[in-house]
Amino acid sequence: MDWKEYLQSNNPVTAALLSKMGYSNREKVQVKREFLRMIVKMELTPAKMRMILGFFERYLILSEREEERLMTEIKQMDDSDEIMHLPISWEEKGKKQGKKEGKKEGETEARRKVALEMLKEGFTIDVIEKITLVDREEIAKLKKSII
Repeated sequence: MDWKEYLQSNNPVTAALLSKMGYSNREKVQVKREFLRMIVKMELTPAKMRMILGFFERYLILSEREEERLMTEIKQMDDSDEIMHLPISWEEKGKKQGKKEGKKEGETEARRKVALEMLKEGFTIDVIEKITLVDREEIAKLKKSII
């Protein structure tokens, strides 16, 4: 079925099924943009909204480049503010990125704490650097903090 025939529908299931209808790779961004336009016009509970969005995004997956193009196009739309508040894929990507960065920060902090304890126990900077992977400059700063 041609997805364009269903753009005037006010049915959330129809909107979600756009992700499975006949579109070319070149049309993916347009399909998602039109889906988002449809979904903001519907009066859905937050739970229903997430379910419909989740289904749609499960089947129509955009590359990072396509997501960037979509964002550019959305910003030019009249209902861009409403669309930007939808809990869609970039929200999930942001959460994943935040978790990844937080994990990295936690690991770095843990290494610093181990390096500090090793300094207190009298280990050499070479040994501390080798074991903790904390660079010499950071170890020197830690050493100054305990003096």
